[in-house]
Amino acid sequence: MSSRPERTERGAVRLDPRLLIGIVLIAASTTGVWALVTGLDDSAEVYAARGALTPGARVDADDLDIATVRLGATATHYLAPGDLPEGGLIVVRTVEAGELVPGSAVDTVDRAGLATVVVPSRGALPSSLGPGATVDVWAARRADRDTYEPPAVLVAGAVIAALQESEGVVDSGSRSVELLIPRERVAALLEALAAGDVVDLVPARASAD
Repeated sequence: MSSRPERTERGAVRLDPRLLIGIVLIAASTTGVWALVTGLDDSAEVYAARGALTPGARVDADDLDIATVRLGATATHYLAPGDLPEGGLIVVRTVEAGELVPGSAVDTVDRAGLATVVVPSRGALPSSLGPGATVDVWAARRADRDTYEPPAVLVAGAVIAALQESEGVVDSGSRSVELLIPRERVAALLEALAAGDVVDLVPARASAD
């Protein structure tokens, strides 16, 4: 007499092996996508200039904003939180407002070799000129009481550090401009101002890359 097959216990659940394999594949796929997205997220926190930073100025955290940007490997080229020593750093080249601060634009010591000279403007300045802008200082030497020699560039590539409003009773629209110029050109500019030469500021032409 043949034996009867044992009955499956009532209530037992048999899982299809294909279902188990599907669950494993879905879990592996989800994990892989998460790892890929995480790997692609190369965001980094770096400093951006809150206002224009000019050569010779000392900068600390109060002058900067933290920006989260995707820079990849180039993030190491920019100033990041934790890079600022106590006492701040010295700006060695102009950084425009809102611009990310390159590490090459700051130093622990002032190597710019610049001096500040205040130059009165003869009239209203172009709206494009403000702190951080680069200008050429043109001067026309006084020949006699009523005539001047042809103008020439006295200082090339001066940087505007600040603008001073006119303090006169009548607003003439003129301003005094604090310029950062090479120290070796200070004497020539002061001599021109003292002699009453005509001095004008002209936006410097951007150099070709």
